[in-house]
Amino acid sequence: MRNIANKQAICQVLMDQAGTDKNIVALCSDSRGSASFTPFADAFPGQFVETGIAEQNLVSIAAGLAKCGKKAYALSPACFLSTRSYEQCKIDVAYSDTNVKLIGISGGISYGALGMSHHSAQDIAAMSAIPNIRVYIPSDHYQTEKLTKALLKDDKPAYIRVGRNAVEPVYAADNVPFEMDKANILCEGKDVAIIACGEMVRPAMDAAGILKADGIEATVIDMYCIKPLDEETLLKAAKNVRAILTVEEHSPYGGLGSMVAQAVGSKCPKMVWNMALPDAPVITGTSREVFDYYGLNAAGIAKKAKELLKTCGFGENL
Repeated sequence: MRNIANKQAICQVLMDQAGTDKNIVALCSDSRGSASFTPFADAFPGQFVETGIAEQNLVSIAAGLAKCGKKAYALSPACFLSTRSYEQCKIDVAYSDTNVKLIGISGGISYGALGMSHHSAQDIAAMSAIPNIRVYIPSDHYQTEKLTKALLKDDKPAYIRVGRNAVEPVYAADNVPFEMDKANILCEGKDVAIIACGEMVRPAMDAAGILKADGIEATVIDMYCIKPLDEETLLKAAKNVRAILTVEEHSPYGGLGSMVAQAVGSKCPKMVWNMALPDAPVITGTSREVFDYYGLNAAGIAKKAKELLKTCGFGENL
């Protein structure tokens, strides 16, 4: 089972369809290499637009093409797409209801050593706050492929965040359950629910294995659909566990943890603990080094789950 970056899956799906669907057009802001879209640009030069380092123009041009009937995919580093071109995302895409899929590449702390200027720890909060924009963070290339195919079939705006690096698959090639805007329950347990998205799903699954060895049963949910949040699946899980742990590659404010806490707190009160990046510039290092430093790995998630359960009076010897 080969590790593949999610952005490569997006490129492959669009290349598979672009030959017969001439309305598909990809746009990059001097980022075709980072986006893994050089193959698309080479194969379909008439369906590719290079704007240069001009993210605001990228989004506005994509919206204009969408108004002409094109299926526009605007790819740019998530750190810039969700900040520098925020007004264009709000007005030209969301308010104007254009068929633009905003692809935030190298999301989270994917750029590692380049530091805070290139990190996007605010994009879930920022993009989710815009009415009429859906937000998705797929966990592996299999799910990314399913999501991209589904998005090709609708004409509504969306923001999709993917990481820079290849990730270990969560699913198998012959077993990729997918329903649009429906989270996946990866395993079920009665003690704690771990809700994760993106690159945090794999370590959440591994953490469940660690917990099981210690006699703790965990439910793990892949909440790839950040907005609209699958509250039905979330609340069903919440009712059957003692506490909920959310895990995300994002600021502690306004992301998955905040949305889960809001939904659970109003409809099924349970303790919710959010694992996220700190409200500060993160340390310098590779994604793996940063995750390990902040405990956003299998061991760290399992440890936090045990601490959470202890606060709920479960397992005095944990």
